[in-house]
Amino acid sequence: MEPITVTIEGAKALLGVGTTKLYELINAEEIQTVKLGRRTLVRVDSIRSLVNRLAQK
Repeated sequence: MEPITVTIEGAKALLGVGTTKLYELINAEEIQTVKLGRRTLVRVDSIRSLVNRLAQK
């Protein structure tokens, strides 16, 4: 079973970006997150959507 969410560190690794760029994408609502307690998790489907949108340009 593939994960639905990943940690911030996992999202950075998947996208190959740094912390600043990832938070820019989150703040621009290009990538969606969920809160679980104090943890911020990134939705994998939003990462896929971003990559697909970028690939079409």
